[in-house]
Order: sequence, then structure tokens, then C-alpha cells
Amino acid sequence: MTDAEDLRRRTVELLTAHPPAETGRLEFLRARFDAGLAWVHFPEGLGGLDAPRSLQAVVDAELEAAGAPGNDPGRIGIGLGMAAPTILRFGSDEQKQRLLRPLWTGEEVWCQLFSEPGAGSDLAALATRAVRDGEGDWIVDGQKVWTSSAHLARWAILIARTDPDLPKHRGISYFVCDMTDPGVEVRPLRQITGEAEFNEVFLTGVRIPDAQRLGEVGEGWKVAQTTLMNERVAIGGARIPREGGMIGVAAADWRARPGLRTHDLHQRLLTLWVEAEVARLTGERLRQQLTMGQPGPEGSGMKLAFARLAQEISGWEVEFLAEDGLTYDDWTMRRPDGVDFTGREAGYRYLRAKGNSIEGGTSEVLLNIVAERVLGLPPEPRIDKDVAWKDLPR
Repeated sequence: MTDAEDLRRRTVELLTAHPPAETGRLEFLRARFDAGLAWVHFPEGLGGLDAPRSLQAVVDAELEAAGAPGNDPGRIGIGLGMAAPTILRFGSDEQKQRLLRPLWTGEEVWCQLFSEPGAGSDLAALATRAVRDGEGDWIVDGQKVWTSSAHLARWAILIARTDPDLPKHRGISYFVCDMTDPGVEVRPLRQITGEAEFNEVFLTGVRIPDAQRLGEVGEGWKVAQTTLMNERVAIGGARIPREGGMIGVAAADWRARPGLRTHDLHQRLLTLWVEAEVARLTGERLRQQLTMGQPGPEGSGMKLAFARLAQEISGWEVEFLAEDGLTYDDWTMRRPDGVDFTGREAGYRYLRAKGNSIEGGTSEVLLNIVAERVLGLPPEPRIDKDVAWKDLPR
């Protein structure tokens, strides 16, 4: 059984064999993965040691103190938080060996081809088709939208309809799509921030080998649920210190500008601070629950809280800063590697936070999930549950 002392010893051995000051970043990350110190709860040989997830903090603290390089999780968050857990649970041995190491080191960026123009909140209504070419490849045609990092990605996790004669949840299969293949076209979607971190992706006759399928044919919705549950944990359950994140920026503004303070703004800031702290502690509890198994619907509640707080805190900040809150540094069309909620000005945070209640599952859909799967309330009536997808009105 691997314990904290064993992990410290292994980490020291890694640092001794590969001193961060003398080792290239990629070489160090590869060595860390091979030593089982990437994600210690993963199996041996796949970047882990079959250790408790909670012990990852032991490794991270030792490496941070030694100045070891990180793998830039902000840039590869979709791979780390969504693709990797899904591959681990449903992938073949060959898929795990091929995909997980470059995913974790950041050599290969991932994106998520789920949402479509006509299937966002109702994701299971997706229309992208995958048709079997004999007993071999699948030919995929369709359009995906709101795809973060598609302009950077080598791989994508993709769900497509493989049987239109079945009800919408049962005729879907799950694939790994090579974004460099012919027929994959990525177009930027410029957002209210001026940037284009999102994209729309057109798939025209894209050939995907059956060996790149995750899970059984027609069981893609089951596989996708693992991705979605992990996605919401990744978005809403990130570990931050007390008074970290956006509430920390707002509190710093308050302390630095006493001349702008009012009683009403003070009361609202106190309320937001308490709510942010409650959300942080709830996230800690959720991460402790994750050590016991797969994420559950509680992650949807955390993502809900994250979206609401981000919008309310950024709105408070713009109001508090008065005319300074309306400034914006650069409206240039850019395609960034990620989102920076704390390193930009208040105007950016205010505009970018509007997307938090849409991406990763809309707040309306997540409210339904919390109501039905956490609180046990009666589900809403669904008249399309047993109707073949091809017969649904569109």
C-alpha cells in the first residue's frame, strides 16, 4: 500500500534523477508520468500508483517546493478533466497506453465535440451521424459548436448518432477523433470578450477507425455521462485557497480603494465572500468524496454555484470600480490558449463570466439534474423518451 512517506521518497528520487534546473520541461514531465507521480490514483504504468487520490497533494507540494515544472492544466484542462477519466474507464489497453501519457504532459491537446447548433441543452438530440463502412471505419458528418481549444487540439472526444431508429439516448456512440484528419474544419467563434477561445467544427466525411471507439456501439450516452460528470467537477470543483479566485480580486479592490466604499457595497461583498467560502469548502468535501469512486451529480451543484458566483462577483466589481470598471484592455480578435479570470481587468471578467452559465451544461439543465438526482424530486415528463430519434420533430 502506497502511503505519504512512500510518495515523498519516490518524489525525491524523481527530483534527484531529473533536477528541475537541469532538465527540460517535457523531459521532466515524461519522467514524472513514468514514475507514477502524474496522477497517483491512476493505475501503475498509466501515470499512477493505484494510490488514494488524496495523496496527490503530497507529491504536488514536494514538486512545487523544488521548483519543478507543471503541465499547464489551464491549457490542457479538457484532456485532464474530461478525456482522461473517460479513457481510463472505457478505453482499451492500447488506447490507454497510446493516449494518456502525451495527454498529461501536454504534448497533445484535447477538445470536446459534443454540443451542436440544434443540440446544446438537449445534448441527446444530436444529429451528427457516424455510419459504418462495412466492418471497419466509421464515416462521420455533422457540425459541432462551442468547442474550446479546437484550434489547438490534436484529439477530440466525439459523440455521434449511429442508429437513428432508436430513441435519442440509445442510438449514440462515442469516439476519439483525430483533429488533423481530412474533413475536419475548425472555424473561430468570436465572443463578447472579443476573443475566440470557442470554435465551430465541421465534420465532412471524416473517417474514424473502429479502434478509436470508446465503449460499445450504441452506448455512447453512458460513456458521455462519465465525461459530463467529470467536466462539471473540473469547472466547479477546482481547488483554490481561502479568498482565492475572483472573490480574492474583489476583496483586494475593496481594500485598495477606500474612497469608493459604500455601506450597500460592503454588505453585498460580505455576502459574496461568505458564499464563496461555502462553495470552496463544499468543493473540498466533493474532492474527498471523489477519493471513494466516480463523481456523482453533486458536481452539477458545484458548477451551478461557480457560475452564479462568478457572475455576481464580477458584476459587483464593475459596479464598485465605477468608470474604471468599464475599461477594457484589448478588443483584438485573438484565439487564446485558455481563460484568465484573475489576470485581466474587471471588464473582461464581467463579460467572460456570462458564459459560465452556458458552458459545461446550462444552469437550467443542471438545476434539473440537482432536483432529480440529488434531491429525488419527480422528473419532468418526457414524451420523447421512447420515440425513435428519426421520428422526433425538428
